[in-house]
Amino acid sequence: MPKASKKELFELYQDHQVQLLISKFVSDKPGVMKPIYDPKQGFSYPMVDDILGESSHTEEFLEKLYNGGVLDRELYDKIIYCPSCNSPNISVHYTCPYCKTFDVKKSALVEHIKCGYIETEDRFQNNGKLVCPRCKKELTSPDVDYNKAGVWCTCNKCSKSFDIPVPFHFCRECRTNFSFDDAIYKDVYSYSLTPEAAKEVNLGYALTVPVIEFLEDLGFTVESPGFLNGKSGTRHMFDLTAVSAGNKQSTTAIDFVTSSEDVVSEQSVISMFAKIFDATPDKACLVAIPKMSENGRKLASLYKIQLIEGKNQNSSIEALKACITE
Repeated sequence: MPKASKKELFELYQDHQVQLLISKFVSDKPGVMKPIYDPKQGFSYPMVDDILGESSHTEEFLEKLYNGGVLDRELYDKIIYCPSCNSPNISVHYTCPYCKTFDVKKSALVEHIKCGYIETEDRFQNNGKLVCPRCKKELTSPDVDYNKAGVWCTCNKCSKSFDIPVPFHFCRECRTNFSFDDAIYKDVYSYSLTPEAAKEVNLGYALTVPVIEFLEDLGFTVESPGFLNGKSGTRHMFDLTAVSAGNKQSTTAIDFVTSSEDVVSEQSVISMFAKIFDATPDKACLVAIPKMSENGRKLASLYKIQLIEGKNQNSSIEALKACITE
């Protein structure tokens, strides 16, 4: 599987639509997102379509998350599309290899074990019983009296017989006949979070849940994820938004960022500033685990973002609580 750089992966995690999809995986607990089939539309992913607002970019979006290391995928099915009109509403015609018609009759071949006579099953039928046309003995016990020896086809148009028909596809929409050579033949996948993405999600929930409980005990109205409308008309998402009680309400926006390295990149500060510059919350807090880079600290001070650093989850949560109650 292609692997994105840490910077590219970080940018994916900051994408609003990616965050919504990850939240769906966690809150709705699909575990594995399987496609839904419709004969008119083919396979679709309604959960992703709802997030994107339409379906034309769904495959591209999922491909980006797979290549970026956010999603794993497994082959779920294959689908055939018409090369003329791109419809997935396709049937299979088993055709005569001689005259190409699909007016073909399929029969089972029956072998009378004792006398060795082989013929199609309909030739053995006699008043609802199986009777050998050669020796006239009734056949009652499968695998003792007789075997099914395969299949045999007869063309109702040219009357020729054969054992293997030629498969062709037929589009029910534009009525085009086409072979496998011309078919559009595509993979269809089921998707799940990668272990790395699941770890990020679990860490995020481990951070947000105790903070939510703490804020609600203080009387704040809390949303996670929280959304604030910007002056530009853009709707910005934060890990948490908290609105204080009382007549003079104030809004606090909180983001969490972690790194497996020794320091967190300043990119997280830049990303948060872009949101708060437009959304203008009363207070902005950025929690960095284990610590922020030196450039990040300078930027946080410049942008008036309250930076909370902690070596682990517990120390970070306690530092954030102290910051909020100041």
